[in-house]
Amino acid sequence: MKYPPPHHQEANFENCVYLAKAFPLATVISSLEGSIYSSHIPLVYQENEGLGVFVGHLDRFNPQWESFQKESSVTLIFHGPETYISPAVYHSTQLPTWNYFKAHFKGVPRLIEDPEKVKKSLIAMTKVLEGSEPRYRLEADNPRMEAALAYIVGFEIEITAWEGKHKISQDKHQKDRSEAQKALEDKYPAMQDIIQNLYAQHQTRTTSTDESTPPNP
Repeated sequence: MKYPPPHHQEANFENCVYLAKAFPLATVISSLEGSIYSSHIPLVYQENEGLGVFVGHLDRFNPQWESFQKESSVTLIFHGPETYISPAVYHSTQLPTWNYFKAHFKGVPRLIEDPEKVKKSLIAMTKVLEGSEPRYRLEADNPRMEAALAYIVGFEIEITAWEGKHKISQDKHQKDRSEAQKALEDKYPAMQDIIQNLYAQHQTRTTSTDESTPPNP
């Protein structure tokens, strides 16, 4: 299999999880009766005995949640840093290209039916998204949350497969790769630490793969 090129594939499952944690707004894609649904939803990763789960919430008026009732496979795409790379960046002669970090996951959704569990998941997600220096705490007795619970559908997605699409000029000379990394860092000066971590943890596959490949232990 010649596509995707193995050198653009991430071999480190933990690096894909790191990307999902750093950029939690995912594109969630599912299907129901021949119709394709897609929504942009923040998801929080939780470890379990397998590959882990992503927890999220949908507006009850969003018809996509009905596709989750069938417990069919869904696709999640997390979008990391990306940028156009001009040939002027490189030391050698190259063509224009686009570099990016993306993480794809497939999984089986399960609806969270208990309102109290939905409430706890909202509180837990808020804590995660507020970060290490929280400015807000969602309390269990928050009246606005209580009023909104009837309109919120909670869900978990059990990860069954993953694929890291990290196209970062791996097929170029080291000097060119360094300049491409600098171009990405220059576009996102506030994210330099995250970008450097993604590069540092990156492991390039040596053979082509598909999304059914399990992570290395």
